[in-house]
Formats: sequence, structure tokens, C-alpha cells
Amino acid sequence: GFDFPTILQPLERFRDSVQVLSGMHGVDAEGPHARASTRFLTGVASKRDDGSNLRAGISMDQVAAKYLGKNTQLPSLELSTDSNNTLGACDSGYSCVYTNTISWLDETTPMPMENDPRAVFERLFGATESTDLAARMARLEQERSVLDLALESVSRLKQTLGAQDQLRLNQYLDGVREGERRIQAAEADSNRGLPVLERPGAAPDSYEKHVRLMLDLLALSFQIDMTRVSTFMMSKEQTGRAYPEIGVPDGHHAVSHHRNDPVRLEKLAKINAFQVQQFAYFLEKLRNL
Repeated sequence: GFDFPTILQPLERFRDSVQVLSGMHGVDAEGPHARASTRFLTGVASKRDDGSNLRAGISMDQVAAKYLGKNTQLPSLELSTDSNNTLGACDSGYSCVYTNTISWLDETTPMPMENDPRAVFERLFGATESTDLAARMARLEQERSVLDLALESVSRLKQTLGAQDQLRLNQYLDGVREGERRIQAAEADSNRGLPVLERPGAAPDSYEKHVRLMLDLLALSFQIDMTRVSTFMMSKEQTGRAYPEIGVPDGHHAVSHHRNDPVRLEKLAKINAFQVQQFAYFLEKLRNL
């Protein structure tokens, strides 16, 4: 029953389908970007670390994925529009891993965010040129052959390993079994009708086109029940991305340090509203499926 503020107005027509959360604010004097990014879905602020001893907590999307992902090929899908090549653009004393994702499988395992639409397509449908049924079935048969070869090699190797290496091998086997489960789920879904979609190329230069291409792939993954959980980073902490297409040539991160400057606040509001518009595009797409 509340009025949608200016930035959220693109979502007003989806009032019955969205939850708006308030009070999610917390800034630390030390490592404010790393700790904010990590804490967003986990409630746990990260600690100083060079990447060798990461520590966070399971994120809420992965809590959902443990239950909702049991019957889908992919338990979850983590997407972004920013590259992970952020050397030198992270909080001093904190691993860049903390700002490269907001999704954590458990307290020590970050979930990598994918920003390449081609890689997302291949994760969903394999290294095929389209979603055509014949191409998908050929890919599944190839994957099954690779897994069979891996299991043959493992059974011979297992007899020669010590206790510690046996543990590592069992972890590897868990991954193989997850691969088998995915193949079985894909074969069960093989008769499901799919819109024919060609494998995309490189990410578009336009932010809007990039976001919408990723959201199109995400909507398709929901449509065919390949996954039921996804986390999308529209933009990460300390991003220097500019938005000249909406009249903001300044870097996003610099603008966010507005110090109550009306000019910077106006630019920040434009960026936020622009990103909400992309989310509204996605919701409209889901509504029309």
C-alpha cells in the first residue's frame, strides 16, 4: 500500500510480484566495499584476507538452492555484468574475491559470477551453436562419454592413494556424480519445447544490451526449469563504469561518494533508476512467458 519512490517506479506495475526490503544499511570504516558486498546476502562481514583463508557465510540464495535446486539441472545461476579482472580495485588488505561476488555456497566457498553471455549459454546448453534439440542431445551423449571415461580412470587410481588423497578424490567424485545428475535431468527434459536461440557472441559494449542479453538467458533458464534460483550483480562495489547513454559520464563508484552534493545525487539517482528499469524489463519478460 505504499507509494513507489522515483527510483522504484518502474516496478510499480509489478507491485504484487516483488518484495521491497528496507533498512539494509551498514558501512564499516575498514574494508567498506569488501565487507558490504560479502554481507549483502550472508549477514556476515568479511575479514582481512589475501585470498588464502576466505571467511564469510552461506548466502540466502544458496540456502534456497539447496532445496529448490534438487530437481533442476543447475541448482543456481550467478550472473554479473562486470569482469572479475579487478586488480588494484579492491579494499586494501581484502581479497578481490569479496567484491567479485555476493553469492557464497558456504562460509569459505564463493560462487563465481559469470558476465560472459556466451559462457552462460554454454553452461545452460553446452557447446552447441543453438538450442536445437538434435544439437542438445548430441552434446549430452558426448558429456556422458567423458564422465564414463573419468570414472574408469578414477576406479584404477583409487587403489593407489593414501587417506588424504582419498578424501580429495571423493570430493572430485561428488562433482562427477553432480554431472551425472545434470545429464539425467537434461535427458528427462529433452522433450520440453525450447525456443531456438543461437549461441551469443561476445558481450555487447552497451550496458543495457549486455544486461538484457543476460536477463534473456536467465528468463529462458527459468522458462525451461533449468534452475529456480539466480543471483544477478547489476554492478559491483568500486565499479568505475560510466553511463553516458543516460547522461552520466562519471564513474558509478565516484558518483556514489556524493557527500550530499545535489549534482552527484541526481546522477546517482539516474544510475539507480536505469538499473531498476532493466529489472522491470526482466519481470515483464517473465510475465509474458
